Amino acid sequence: MSKTVTLRLDDRLYKRFKKLAEEDNRSLSNFIETSTLRYIEEHAYADEFEMDEILNNKSLNLSLKRGLKDAASKKGDFVE
Repeated sequence: MSKTVTLRLDDRLYKRFKKLAEEDNRSLSNFIETSTLRYIEEHAYADEFEMDEILNNKSLNLSLKRGLKDAASKKGDFVE
């Protein structure tokens, strides 16, 4: 079920988004939604090549497993 979200934009940014949405033949809402999803996909996830590199890095994987084990047994100190 879709939700309504209120977003406050200054006039300059609103005009820019509106123009870009019109150029892409989209509503402003759809433009903001698809642009946000595209940003998340590009920045929040590892692509297949990065993931392959991570999975094949034995020392990294051993270190991560040790860290998970230590965290589960509450070893070490939390550092912010």
